[in-house]
Amino acid sequence: MRIHITYTGGTIGMVESPHGLVPGADMRGWLRRLLDDAHMDPSLISFTELSPLIDSSNATPDNWQTMIDDLRAHRDEADAFVVLHGTDTMSYSSAALSYALTDFGKPVVFTGAQHPLGKIESDAAANVAGALNAAMQSVGRFHGVGLFFGQHLFAGNRVSKSSSWAFEGFSSPSSEPLARTGTPWHWYAGIAAADGCGWRDPKPYGRHDVAVIDMAPGITAARLEAMLTPRPEAAILRAYGVGDVPSDEPGLTDVIADALRDGVPVVIASQCQQAEVLLGHYEVSDAIARAGAIGSGDMTLEATYAKVMFLLSQGVDAADFGRWMSTSIAGEISPHSL
Repeated sequence: MRIHITYTGGTIGMVESPHGLVPGADMRGWLRRLLDDAHMDPSLISFTELSPLIDSSNATPDNWQTMIDDLRAHRDEADAFVVLHGTDTMSYSSAALSYALTDFGKPVVFTGAQHPLGKIESDAAANVAGALNAAMQSVGRFHGVGLFFGQHLFAGNRVSKSSSWAFEGFSSPSSEPLARTGTPWHWYAGIAAADGCGWRDPKPYGRHDVAVIDMAPGITAARLEAMLTPRPEAAILRAYGVGDVPSDEPGLTDVIADALRDGVPVVIASQCQQAEVLLGHYEVSDAIARAGAIGSGDMTLEATYAKVMFLLSQGVDAADFGRWMSTSIAGEISPHSL
């Protein structure tokens, strides 16, 4: 079985510098030794090192597109794909690629590490070996974008980074994992996580002005208005619970309604890691629901943000935004949230 590896940077391949960790390890040589130890034929593995290598905190939609372009360039040469990526924004990237690769037809598995490969306590070897195994086992079983970390394979658009230090650094708050390691691996029943309507001939990701704003006790209408001025192309408001906002704060819901009237899609997400946004369930969200705010269902923040970026890159206008946000493109939202 042929596997292509795309290396983007991240902690996994970093080395010490006078100003902290930076990319610089011999990833190609380290991978060759890992494959030799696993008795895998290196001739069946192809490898791309993107330039420049980045800390994933510096990732942008342009980097998402560079990854997509590399995967598509090697699509016919491999049966499965692994992307080595920094952990900070890996769940944003895996969600973004899930929307753009619904027609790819082959498994893509992201992984990274909490410690650089050169450290004795590193989780790099375990995660890369797990991702390679997950990619191979996914052929014929799962054809979407996944993320392997610790001992679990997750759907790439259903996962969040939950710890900056634990080896089980990612979790899937609103859906079960696709699989967990073991002898043999255990695959869960709901592995059709890539189910969705798909997107034919997606346009490339571009940079778009999307505001992400947290509600907090005491936020005023003036502050929210300032955050939405000048108007962004879209806004994601991280509200409380099931999408609740401080409706007693004078003028605050009017600010949201005004942005909607100005043609800005306003998506309401939850600050809870595990939640389902239900606008209008409580009186405090009724006004913004009637004004046309869009609930994010049970999508993670990362999946929500990447989806907003994807729809803007496809040229979806404000009138159709709500319909597409509540439509499963790549399994990013549960059927009961549609």
